[in-house]
Amino acid sequence: MDKSWITKDRLSKEYEEGVDNFIMFALENTMDPSRVHCPCRKCSNLKKLDIMEIKSHLYFNGIDQTYVKWIWHGEEDDYNNKVPNERKKFDQVFDDPIEMVRDADERFVDKSEEYLKFLEDAEKPIFSGAPLSKLVVLVKLYNLKAGSSWSDTSFTKLLTLLKEILPKDNELPSSIYEAKKTLCTLGMEYSKIHACPNDCVLYRNQYESATECPVCKTSRWKKNKNNKECKKGIPAKVLWYLPPIPRFIRLFRNPEHVESLRWHEDGRIKDDKLRHPADSPAWKEVDELWPQIRKDPRNL
Repeated sequence: MDKSWITKDRLSKEYEEGVDNFIMFALENTMDPSRVHCPCRKCSNLKKLDIMEIKSHLYFNGIDQTYVKWIWHGEEDDYNNKVPNERKKFDQVFDDPIEMVRDADERFVDKSEEYLKFLEDAEKPIFSGAPLSKLVVLVKLYNLKAGSSWSDTSFTKLLTLLKEILPKDNELPSSIYEAKKTLCTLGMEYSKIHACPNDCVLYRNQYESATECPVCKTSRWKKNKNNKECKKGIPAKVLWYLPPIPRFIRLFRNPEHVESLRWHEDGRIKDDKLRHPADSPAWKEVDELWPQIRKDPRNL
């Protein structure tokens, strides 16, 4: 697409035609026509605006002339041609349910029955004769939910509608709660740790059995409307701890991910310019303090 118009006078015919062509291009490549990144000098793609508001911004503020690759409006960046496009691979992996469960199988060594149920869901068609399995459909739908910022309520309504539309023998869950029970098997381990509401301590180790915070004396338990502790001992605050090691293991199991994880060492341009966190003073300080970590670029 011709982009010479971005340097033209904003009162010229070329600029006017360029703005119109840009607007058409942006609308053709957006999932949400009502909210599009504004590339004017003032917004610099940091704000999403109505398309007509963007058009007025381009006339009043002018377009950001450094924005020559329209990556926020559907144009592929050169970087994406070098680094694996994970979104495409995401869809490719989910076309094969067995490939999708392969990452999960190691966590079911001592839970054979649970793994067989998971495998059954992966292979079971969403309805008789369907080309996609129940698990594949759920993951694709949930990916749409996450990518489009749908609320849990709207996602449940979609599941309910789809269940009514599909044949009666369909395996689609009718609520997000049921969907999550299936999808949670794909996830990795986590721990729930009770915490002080004022963030003083975590109730673990020496505080495992404490009923109030040893620092601020606030109760460990949630209170009801009458300011009384809940009978079931519901914690006032919970920390969700995500152990990093299982996540690192999963990342390094994929050869293409490994290449990307080493990019800061093998592919980064090293010219003393700040292009990547690896160029920052903080990163370099870590390298100096712990040279044994610096020696191996796989050390996340």
